[in-house]
Amino acid sequence: MIYLLFRRFTKLYLPINIVRMDERTKNLFFLAGEENIIEIYPNGKWTYIG
Repeated sequence: MIYLLFRRFTKLYLPINIVRMDERTKNLFFLAGEENIIEIYPNGKWTYIG
């Protein structure tokens, strides 16, 4: 699931700049390009933050 999400952004020629995991909630955050922030929850669902 995460691989497909990363692939979707790189197909738009947006680099994946930062990938970080929140130790408290185990949520994964990544920054694609300059302003696209995605939050991925441990159950595999994700949210576009901005």
